[in-house]
Amino acid sequence: MHELGITRNIVSICSEQAHGRKVIRVRLEVGLLSGVVPDSIRFCFDVCSQGTALEGADLEVLEIPGEGECRSCGKRVPLRQVFGHCPCGAGDLICVAGKELNIKDMEVQ
Repeated sequence: MHELGITRNIVSICSEQAHGRKVIRVRLEVGLLSGVVPDSIRFCFDVCSQGTALEGADLEVLEIPGEGECRSCGKRVPLRQVFGHCPCGAGDLICVAGKELNIKDMEVQ
């Protein structure tokens, strides 16, 4: 489960940026095509944040849907997996959304 390592890094980055202040809330953006399981991040967050400025903080995960752009016709289409097909029949899509994994913001006291 690579989410444990990812969550440790999230807690470390947020703790560093909090400069000793108590963190109340953290908002993450997780793309549905990123390979990261939001429920696993939520589970790991409580464990990883123990004894840090983030202990007891709320974690809000904003799930970003996948979207591709067709290189043939330029149309944007929803993606449920990294590869897909455009309604025009082309299979040459560029993933333009859904691979994100970002700390959007955090609220501190």
